[in-house]
Amino acid sequence: MIRLATEKDAEQLLLLNEAFNGKGLTTPDDIKQSLSQNPREVVVVAEEGEDVVGFVCVQIKSSFCYQDDLAEITEVFVAPEYRRRKLAGKMLAYAEEYCMRQYQIHEFALLTGRDNHAAQALYRSRGYREEDEMFMTKIVPLFLSKKSVIYRQN
Repeated sequence: MIRLATEKDAEQLLLLNEAFNGKGLTTPDDIKQSLSQNPREVVVVAEEGEDVVGFVCVQIKSSFCYQDDLAEITEVFVAPEYRRRKLAGKMLAYAEEYCMRQYQIHEFALLTGRDNHAAQALYRSRGYREEDEMFMTKIVPLFLSKKSVIYRQN
């Protein structure tokens, strides 16, 4: 089943996110708080039986610089043992439809790896096209105290 994530999914979402992005500082309580208090994020999950086996995250972006909001798909992940069942495409379709209905979104954007050909094929099959832009990042220290500095992991 494809559906919106709920707070009850927090533990399983944490495990999936760690499998996808690596272990971090996020806790199940952080996920619960985000799901319940962040109206600009849409999280869709794929459920098989009692297990959450994949997720899609969408951030709704607003700016005075642009007339309309933009939806950025920031995460698409399906546990390896559940791949090749079209779950990622179904979650994307659900997320797109939901964002169009709830936020009147008519433009979606995403970033994927240059060598991630399976993801690129999925996105192209959903109507996404490649843009000729460069993506850049900068890592800045997180200051916890005057004596300690932690750098965010990418």
